[in-house]
Amino acid sequence: MTEATILGPIGQVSRQVRDIDAAVRWYRDVLGLPHLFTFGTLAFFDCHGVRLFLSAGEKEVGEPGDSTLYFRTDDIEAAHRRLTERGVTFLGAPHLIHRHDSGVEEWMAFFEDLDGKVLALMSQVKRVAPPA
Repeated sequence: MTEATILGPIGQVSRQVRDIDAAVRWYRDVLGLPHLFTFGTLAFFDCHGVRLFLSAGEKEVGEPGDSTLYFRTDDIEAAHRRLTERGVTFLGAPHLIHRHDSGVEEWMAFFEDLDGKVLALMSQVKRVAPPA
């Protein structure tokens, strides 16, 4: 028995931060995410149609319920370079995660936010075979 899917795409992801004002500046000015609005200790950003919801709180790094945000980028090397220039702390250089049979490569680079929580860049790269 199959039923029609009633769920649509993800509309919002939440993340807890220690200082909402500092987080708004960092996500807006450093990561370059469009700031939608702030209401008290809540702030909202647009991530290409998915809303990022930040709330001030005291959750510690690694506590259950926290998730890693993965941002797609077409050019992971350029994004890594630009964010590094803006003061983002990366946990390592962009690196190959997986190579599909089709030749498409999955690349990632992990970095930390102001509270030391992990975020990531992710990119799919189609390598062009050199002429024979």
